[in-house]
Amino acid sequence: MNATDRTPADLLRSALAADPGRPLVTFYDDATGERVELSVATFANWVAKTSNLLQGDLAAGPGDRVALLLPAHWQTAVWLLACASVGVVADVGGDPSAADVVVSGPDSLEAARACSGERVALALRPLGGRFPQVPAGFADYAVEVPGQGDRFAPFAPVVPEEPALIVAGREFSGAEVVERGRAEAPGLGLTGPGSRLLSGLPYDTWEGLNAGLYAPLATGGSVVLCRNLEQLGEEGLAKRIESERVSATAR
Repeated sequence: MNATDRTPADLLRSALAADPGRPLVTFYDDATGERVELSVATFANWVAKTSNLLQGDLAAGPGDRVALLLPAHWQTAVWLLACASVGVVADVGGDPSAADVVVSGPDSLEAARACSGERVALALRPLGGRFPQVPAGFADYAVEVPGQGDRFAPFAPVVPEEPALIVAGREFSGAEVVERGRAEAPGLGLTGPGSRLLSGLPYDTWEGLNAGLYAPLATGGSVVLCRNLEQLGEEGLAKRIESERVSATAR
């Protein structure tokens, strides 16, 4: 990737310019059998639409805090990059009552109601499906995002040194996310473009976020992101590693 990239959004732009057709995130849910593969271009399109939703409809901007009450999932990865694109702080597992916007999965809706600002709910169904019935007090992400624009431009420049991410109580600037993603990639077995990391780590720690998104993005690699990996078994895992051409694992 480019040495001048200073924010996660910069990394995505560089990946899109370099090879838009290559896989970036391949997601498995071993509780449901779901598999979704997103190329750089497809992932970037989801990020652009989500960024437009966040900046436009939800009126979020630099300095605002978005509580992400979401598991390790491809749509969570999209929201992390959308937050980086707009310049808001992505507070993973953060307190909804202290957030300007809350983004919730189906299992955390009650907790999310503590947010007095905008609330978005994700059904986390296969293929980005909608809720059968929209939860009261929430916008359904799957309903709102398709009509958003395919190109995004922030209203205000994103400053790399400003806070961008909070996880497990620790705050990171956008520049720190990029720098740590690059620095820690070799320890995860990511040696450069083409490296493919399988991660079964949750997204509630820096280690899980880095293995499951930032380090692969920072090195031109890709991630096989696995939810409920413990249900797969060792034989199934070995087959997945082979079929997905995985070069390293984080579990």
